[in-house]
Amino acid sequence: MRTIADCGLRIADLIGARRAGGSASGFGSGLIQSAIRNWQSAIVAIVILPTVQAPDPRPVLDHASQTYQTISTLTADFVQIILNPMIGSPDTTRGKLYQMRPSRFAMRFTQPKGDRIVADGRYLWLYTPSTTPGQVIRSRIPDVGTTGPNLIGQFVEHPHERYDARYVRVDSLAGRTADVIGLTPKEHDQPYRAAVIWVDREDGVVRRIEITEAAGQQRTVILDNLRVNRGAPGREFTFSPPAGVRVVDQ
Repeated sequence: MRTIADCGLRIADLIGARRAGGSASGFGSGLIQSAIRNWQSAIVAIVILPTVQAPDPRPVLDHASQTYQTISTLTADFVQIILNPMIGSPDTTRGKLYQMRPSRFAMRFTQPKGDRIVADGRYLWLYTPSTTPGQVIRSRIPDVGTTGPNLIGQFVEHPHERYDARYVRVDSLAGRTADVIGLTPKEHDQPYRAAVIWVDREDGVVRRIEITEAAGQQRTVILDNLRVNRGAPGREFTFSPPAGVRVVDQ
């Protein structure tokens, strides 16, 4: 079942030193004697040796959070890669993603064609005829207690309160510089154990997400051709079950 991790509800359920040798009477002995004679200098040298520390992830998360608060609509092409350790071979899907805050979200799949995920503001619909033909799963969207059905908001809304974060590395996506941040949920009721997000250093938009789900499944979502605050087609946020399709409430 091709679901995206949580999306504010259940879319997640449904990422040394080398040692030099020397003889006691030669070069090595000279170093030892010099260190003994200049022990104060040796201590000072140890004290002022620079330590390499990872950058602080908090400014990156703050940038992403502030950017997210300015986004009312978002559309993007997506590639989703799911790796199940029990199966081995990855499952790759593609399509178009739409989001309209606060509670409308949609994914229209082009591969496999016909699959859809729609949050219409009241219900979350999961329709995957490629794997479960003849039925659609419907879940009520909670009125409170969630970030709303979205892919990005669950990671950048109140991130300091919800996650332990670490700076992973600097990376490049489609020629753009991104800061990679690892997130571990502070609460244990999430459907995923960890997540890694790529935050565009220039505009603060999250462009890639890797999720390790509770069962060990790895999910990667890569966004491209993002369009922010340029509207989104209203038809993408509505779903009517096709004739003959059974609605399963969860």
